[in-house]
Amino acid sequence: MNINSENKQRIHDMLITDLQRRIFKQYNERTSEFLQTDEDYDVTQTLLVDRVLHCDSLNDVNDMLVSYEDLFPNEQVFTLEGTMNYIFKLLR
Repeated sequence: MNINSENKQRIHDMLITDLQRRIFKQYNERTSEFLQTDEDYDVTQTLLVDRVLHCDSLNDVNDMLVSYEDLFPNEQVFTLEGTMNYIFKLLR
């Protein structure tokens, strides 16, 4: 399911904001073995923005979220239905 061009920017913005918040929290809590330095954090943020901006469909968003599964320890966002519900929750 492709994301309409008029909705794409809004969805990208919301995904970036939410995922950056999750990465920041993980970095501050030092719960990730991959985010140990400021440089690691900066690189992770840059890669995140790049990945989100290349999401053109719901399937692309789902694939991207699966790669960030450690940011969702208690949430089910790894199916297309879960991804869709996650996006709807962000839209509130």
